[in-house]
Amino acid sequence: MAEILTKWRSGLAKTSKTAFGRLASILGATEITQDTWDELEAILIQADLGIETATDILDALQRFVRTKGLTRSEELWDALRTELRSRLKEPPVFDMENKPTVIMMVGVNGSGKTTTIAKLAQRFKLDSKSLLFGAADTFRAAAVDQLQVWGDRLEVDVIAGAPESDPGAVAFNTVQAGVARDVDLILIDTAGRLQTKFNLMEELKKVNRVIGKALPGAPHQVWLVLDATTGQNAMQQAKAFNEAVNVNGVILSKLDSSARGGMAFAIGSELGLPILFAGLGEKPEDLILFDPDAFIQGILAQS
Repeated sequence: MAEILTKWRSGLAKTSKTAFGRLASILGATEITQDTWDELEAILIQADLGIETATDILDALQRFVRTKGLTRSEELWDALRTELRSRLKEPPVFDMENKPTVIMMVGVNGSGKTTTIAKLAQRFKLDSKSLLFGAADTFRAAAVDQLQVWGDRLEVDVIAGAPESDPGAVAFNTVQAGVARDVDLILIDTAGRLQTKFNLMEELKKVNRVIGKALPGAPHQVWLVLDATTGQNAMQQAKAFNEAVNVNGVILSKLDSSARGGMAFAIGSELGLPILFAGLGEKPEDLILFDPDAFIQGILAQS
């Protein structure tokens, strides 16, 4: 347990120092004044919680102060921790009742989606699950090649099509192959796309529908990979993808290299989506199950 907490603190050091580092000076042994609220608001917004979430937290803290009759800013610490924690959804228990269980991975270009798929596959293989990859990112030959390299390393077969072939057809063939081979889990990589590109988002909806035709009820999960370094831009991505294909959960990549970890609170608070995994480093084992309490401890560790 101590090792895991150390990994969280190390991975969140940049967010903790850069975004929340000023909290200690604000929430010290001083009177609560308007300056206290103004500075706290600035910290929360700069930490990429977003204006809506930051405002909600401040309102809750001010109500708490009035109700409890607090006068010292140091007395706000526990209340702030509680408010932050309440905005992180508990990750659901991932069940694999369906065989195969189909997971469609979505996200924008450069979010780390394909690498995340490989890290997930390694986790599942350690649980003795049989897997199949679907290379439905047919626009970039490099994406198919990258997935194939990972497939070779992990000894996971990859179903792919010709360059620029129909991604829906690749997804359909992958699911059919997974059913025929009786695998436990199918991970389908989709093309990275900007959430503002209407045609590409419509195509993603089509891939989603086609998977359901190949196996009724699938995809059983749609996981969105978000690059934590993009901060509030990631929120706009999440909203668009969620509207298009009903995202079940979020994976935060590159959290260790970001000073914008505060956007995790907005994901839970504004979208109601759980964060499933967090990328805290380059190694496969650095993709770890999201732990809301460890996350809170990590970002406030140096405050």
